[in-house]
Amino acid sequence: MPTTASTITRSPHQAIDSLSPGDRRVLNENELAQRWGLSPKTLQRWRSEGRGPRYLKLSKRVSYPLESVIEFERGALHDSTSERAVR
Repeated sequence: MPTTASTITRSPHQAIDSLSPGDRRVLNENELAQRWGLSPKTLQRWRSEGRGPRYLKLSKRVSYPLESVIEFERGALHDSTSERAVR
């Protein structure tokens, strides 16, 4: 029986480590905004305020390395309303 993609579970680090050099390892502003359900304008404001994940800026193009996005998401995890999650 063939294995479907939905039954395979991998950690984000396994997924990143398994990428070949030609695979995308960055998200653009619109992709990250869609991933988090935010407006691209919110990400622009966060960059100007020094908030949000680390980003890469080449000329006028802004990209978010997938590793930085995942790291930021891990840092935003909470166990309860009063405590952050233990990493």
